[in-house]
Parts: sequence; structure tokens; C-alpha cells
Amino acid sequence: MLTVVLALLAALSNASASVLQRRAAADEPEGGTGPRQTSRWLLRVLRRPVWLAGAGLLALSTVFQAWALSLGSLALVQPLLATELLFTLAVGAVVFRRRPAPRTCLAFLALAAGLALFLTAAAPTAGRMTAHAGRWLPAALAVAVVTTGLALTARAVRGAPRAALLGLASAVCFAATAALLKETTGAFAQGLGALVSTWPAYATIVVGAAAFLLLQYALRAGTLAASQPALTLGDALTSVALGWVLFGERIALGARLVPALIGVLLMGAGSVGLARAIPAAGSWDTGAGGGAGRRPPSPGRPGHRRTHRP
Repeated sequence: MLTVVLALLAALSNASASVLQRRAAADEPEGGTGPRQTSRWLLRVLRRPVWLAGAGLLALSTVFQAWALSLGSLALVQPLLATELLFTLAVGAVVFRRRPAPRTCLAFLALAAGLALFLTAAAPTAGRMTAHAGRWLPAALAVAVVTTGLALTARAVRGAPRAALLGLASAVCFAATAALLKETTGAFAQGLGALVSTWPAYATIVVGAAAFLLLQYALRAGTLAASQPALTLGDALTSVALGWVLFGERIALGARLVPALIGVLLMGAGSVGLARAIPAAGSWDTGAGGGAGRRPPSPGRPGHRRTHRP
């Protein structure tokens, strides 16, 4: 029960962080797409108080996540973070002062319910507290290849597809970070000296920073509706795979294949419904007349209606 509560607190903190950081990205004009303009844009966003508040919540989420991983399996903790979708919807509606359309809510619910049903049917079991040493290298290579491929593909597209691809690349890195974090918590049981003298702690920082940077670009590329499902679902499913490869955690399909497939179908239906629910002119986390780069009108303007967005 404590593992579940900690994972849910991590999901809530993550969702709040994404919403606040998307708010910072939405309020900051882009000013160009070149490397220099992108770097300047990122530096401006990083100085915004709302972004710093999001960063603080992201750090708190990491604490909750590490605590949960020290008590439970990777295949249990990470899928529970799928509830971040629901928290994102609730927190985002408050921050951007705009209620999402009912179809959007149903789409998010279908995504979360489908993932929950799939993982419940698969029934992931606990494995080792630390991974087999020889399995880290092939797993790291696979993560690097997939992340690089997604990031390069994202450069060739714009809008929602780009945000989704970058969100998925960020998800793969976040899943790898969680696996490294679990390895680190396992080493911590042997004392502080073992923690600082082994590589997983430092690898966690490096991979986590890469995931964080990819997330910022995903938030810039498009709305939460495009990036958040890919981020949340990709993180959960990649974590299940890494838990199986690295820590010997198992998922049992067999007779449970039917409900697992129903869960997959729900996830697909939620994705399609979400795509149809978002109007082309904008969404619940952007201005009504444009994309993420527009600043909201001032509260004192006549006829003002605040419309803005993890």
C-alpha cells in the first residue's frame, strides 16, 4: 500500500510539474527555430518563476519515485504513474482556467483505463532488487538507439507528431532513469560508500538530464494532448520491458490475454478519440487563437477570457 501511495504522489507531482512548465513554454514567444534562437528561448523559459516551481515539483516527484522503487518493483511503480494523465487533466484545467471538452476527458480516461487493465491482466511480478551486471550494456544500447531514432525522426515533422515523438523519446529516457534509480536504491542498502562509488548513481543523473531536456523540447513542440499520452504510456510500457530484461520481473499473459488485449484496444481508442477531440485551432492548454508561443491577453483587457497548458 505504501508503494502505491508513493507512486501516486509521484504521479501527482509529475503532472503538476508538466502543467507549470508547459505554462511557462506557452507564455514565452518562440522567436525562431534555429539552434541559437532555441537556446535563447530555453534560457528565458528556465528563468520564469512558474517553470522553477515546476522544477521543484519534478524534484519532489523523483524523491517519491525513488522511495517507491526501493519498496516495490519497476513493473509496478512505473505503470502507476499512468495516473499522471488524470492529474494532468485536473491540474491543467485549474492552471489554464479552461475546462477540457468532455470528449477530451473521455479520451484521457480511456488511455489510463486501458493501460491499467493491460497491466492488471499482465500481473507483473517482483524480481531482483539489482540487475544482472551483464544486462546493462545491451539495454543501454537499445535505449540509446531508440531515443536517437525518435529524436531524429521528430526533426523531420512539425506540430503534434513532433511533440508526440519527442514525448516518446523522453519517456524511454525516463524509464531508463527509473531503472537506474532502482539500481541505485539497491546499492544504497549497502551503505553510502557503495552508493557514491558505483556508476548507476551518476548514470541516473546523466540519463535523467537527457530525459528532462527532451521533455522541454516536447513541451515546446506542441500541446500536452500530443506529448503527454506518449510520455506517460511510453514510460510505463518501456519500464515493464526494462524490468523484465534487467531485474527479472515477469508478466503473465496466458489466459489473461483477452483482458490484456481489451486494455490495448482501449488505449488505441483513447488515442484516436483524443486526436479527434482537439480542434485544429488550438486546445485547452494554448491560446484560443494560436500555438504555444503566444502570450495570453492581459487580465484587464475587455472581454478577456484566459485560455491556456504537462
